[in-house]
Amino acid sequence: MSDTEWLAERFEENRGHLRAVAYRMLGSLSEAEDAVQETWLRLSRSGAGGVENLGGWLTTVVGRVCLDQLRMRKARREDSLDVYVPEPVVTRLDPVGPQDPESEAVLADSVGLALLVVLETLSPAERLAFVLHDMFAMPFDEIAPLVGRTPAAARQLASRARRRVQGTAPAPDTDPVRQREVVDAFLAASRAGDFDGLLAVLDPDVVLRADAGASSGISKLVHGARTVVEQALMFSHFAQFTRPALVNGAPGLVAAPGGRPFSVMDFTVVRGKIAEINILADPARLRHLDLTVLDD
Repeated sequence: MSDTEWLAERFEENRGHLRAVAYRMLGSLSEAEDAVQETWLRLSRSGAGGVENLGGWLTTVVGRVCLDQLRMRKARREDSLDVYVPEPVVTRLDPVGPQDPESEAVLADSVGLALLVVLETLSPAERLAFVLHDMFAMPFDEIAPLVGRTPAAARQLASRARRRVQGTAPAPDTDPVRQREVVDAFLAASRAGDFDGLLAVLDPDVVLRADAGASSGISKLVHGARTVVEQALMFSHFAQFTRPALVNGAPGLVAAPGGRPFSVMDFTVVRGKIAEINILADPARLRHLDLTVLDD
């Protein structure tokens, strides 16, 4: 076996982990794949000579690649987007037969969309420190060089991020059956144009975040059950073309009138009520999602 073949095998052993790190860092599977590919290119150029812990080295490299991408993204966006919903992972609610390794890898990448929304509000350095330490247990003395800080300063970055996450991201119910019942009730009420039925499944302080793209002019952030119901009824005609799916591992909905994806809806159910709805309806980014998994 050549050195290149050996490196390729070791890289493939780590690919799933690297994609999981990159997806949590970037909130986009397509960008995560690009970051993983860039990590492979850096490995293939430099080799693994003198590297004792290849997995740790690769995690560090993909973290640095993602950090650079986040900084460039922040510079491009500035304040152009008031509402941003990360790209979700969409899978079948009722998989037919055993899951193939690629599908299993996608499911392994799942993390709540509500959490990813909060991570978007962090600075790139805060996000890196939080993701690598709190989600992947990387020590701060290894994180510090990535952000150009001391280990103590890196710890403070993660601590600030953790407070933001704990204070903002709602903790969802853990019973998937109950979650599905609530989302199904929302869909049924939407199809029937049932104002009271929709109101019954929403938390009074529910938040709806709809991202239709920066140029659409219709992205919005809505607070309160009655206002969310009014918005839902405005689009109730799409409910006839909506089907259940798993969105980042939790019950969600995909609307595809005429077979063309229109929106992906993610729900956070807390104490039996919908506390947060995140909708991606940006046509450009919907095209990046693999929704063929929903084909019959």
